[in-house]
Amino acid sequence: MNTITLPTTLHCAGCIQSIKPFFDKAEKIKEWKVDLSKPIKSISVTGENISDSDVTKLLREAGYDVLEESDQPSSDLPPIGNSITKNDSAFWNDTQKWKRASFNTVNCLIGCSIGDFGMIVYVQAAHPHISMFTQMFLAIVAGLCTSILLETTILRIREKFEWRNAFTTALSMSMISMVTMEIAMNLTDFMITGGKASFNSPQYWMAFAIAAIAGFIAPLPYNYYKLKKYNQACH
Repeated sequence: MNTITLPTTLHCAGCIQSIKPFFDKAEKIKEWKVDLSKPIKSISVTGENISDSDVTKLLREAGYDVLEESDQPSSDLPPIGNSITKNDSAFWNDTQKWKRASFNTVNCLIGCSIGDFGMIVYVQAAHPHISMFTQMFLAIVAGLCTSILLETTILRIREKFEWRNAFTTALSMSMISMVTMEIAMNLTDFMITGGKASFNSPQYWMAFAIAAIAGFIAPLPYNYYKLKKYNQACH
């Protein structure tokens, strides 16, 4: 009987639920657990002649992987809030991480846009006398809700989560990213259109496109940072 511990790309309780069927059914494994208390989430596996390759294979079957040493964030990386100097430029040059962060941000943007745009349409059609501040607030709240609901559905269908676990996982995802996106979209739209939705005007749709781009760009560096340093990509 031996025990091995490996750093992984797991990052939350939802990930543990995803790998559970694979590790529970493995005949060699007697016990396994994941440590979520540190930035790098590790898995410890005890079994009969269990090897690194056995664990890696199971993780990959579940859609995850073992972190290579080169992928692990080093202790000299700048903490959140500190400025990035040119000596840290390599930290921001991971093309694969930018692609993954962009994909995650687009998913979030789609979810936010559905509720945001839908609320604006409803409010200006049914309650045109509501103040602009209230309209923006309602649009932000609606965008956050639809983003969470969309991510819940994606986790349920793609990752095979239970509905409750999918919802709690989506709810625990980065609110900073979603709120930043919503604020950027609404402020950009307000600055261009004054907050008035003229759906028959090409200028409005141009403004909507610009606002969507702003909503994508604003949280992207933060999403990349979390993915690169903490390997968190759950939104």
